Amino acid sequence: MDALLEILKAMSDETRFKIISLLLTHDYCVNALAKHLDISESAVSQHLQILRKVGLVKGEKRGYFTHYKVDRNMLKKVAEKIIEISSMNKAN
Repeated sequence: MDALLEILKAMSDETRFKIISLLLTHDYCVNALAKHLDISESAVSQHLQILRKVGLVKGEKRGYFTHYKVDRNMLKKVAEKIIEISSMNKAN
């Protein structure tokens, strides 16, 4: 349950939520994310570090740049856990 809470905390930040939304549509490097979000590259990097730490985002080195993508399996597990919790509460 602690891991789920850490993931939900990471996702609760508006900028990180936007990053996840963008990465669900396309793989992006830090520079591209910064342009899309109109924030600094260092801010994007800090947000990505948090998302990587909880396992929601993975980076893949391509040439000079690292492109990031959402770990869809992890996101699916989070959704399943939320549904499970919701179902348990309905039973009570």
